Amino acid sequence: MKTALTIAGSDCSGGAGIQADLKTMTMHGVYAMSAVTALTAQNTTGVKAIQTSTPDFLKQQIDAVFEDIFPDAVKIGMVSSGELICVIADRLRYYRARNVVVDPVMAATSGAVLIEDDALQALTQTLMPLAAVTTPNIREAEILSGLRIETREHMIAAAKKIGEAHHCAVLLKGGHSIGDADDLLCDAGELTWFPGKRIENPNTHGTGCTLSSAIAANLARGFALAESIRRAKAYVSGALAAMLDLGKGPGPLMHHFDLNSAFAAEKESV
Repeated sequence: MKTALTIAGSDCSGGAGIQADLKTMTMHGVYAMSAVTALTAQNTTGVKAIQTSTPDFLKQQIDAVFEDIFPDAVKIGMVSSGELICVIADRLRYYRARNVVVDPVMAATSGAVLIEDDALQALTQTLMPLAAVTTPNIREAEILSGLRIETREHMIAAAKKIGEAHHCAVLLKGGHSIGDADDLLCDAGELTWFPGKRIENPNTHGTGCTLSSAIAANLARGFALAESIRRAKAYVSGALAAMLDLGKGPGPLMHHFDLNSAFAAEKESV
């Protein structure tokens, strides 16, 4: 069985972070593992509190996974401090990790800041160069590139600049910010657009976590990067189209929309 590791923060409400990652990886048929960078008290209305892991404890988690069940892919999500990012980069280099997907999480959908000031430099200098692909949204790409993004042409310029600066493929997610759901992959200067179907669903909590985890799971299974992205986008579209409605704010996706199991079947009526 193929395996994948998520290194990210916990979402106690289950919609984002490692909880979304584990669900997504499992639904893609890979064995999912996790190293927790932070505990968060959050729900669909926002982040209430964050408790970060110590660098030594994060290192021990990563070592424990790699020393026993070597992952075929690694997804990295919310990491709030530069010190933790440096620990992750050091261990990934040490183990020569493969198929690394970096989701540069900088803020929650609610607007809560999830990354410290020193972390951005560490992210770009130590972690992104190890990535097979990084998956910024429009706002994150603006921060990483220093460019304003309002059009598809702006997306191209930003993706090229990020990729050239940090020596990794870039999947720049269009989303709602520029009026469509099309994403752009810039891989060694080659551009590929991935059209996305607009789904009118306000419940999008954890969409970015889910997409990056699905990409990592597909890479772990041996799919090429472009095909991994296509499959991941199709999965996210299906999870959105299921129209799960939980919570008082923007709710989570239905990660198990395609689950077909006797253990998940509806209870028979008496």
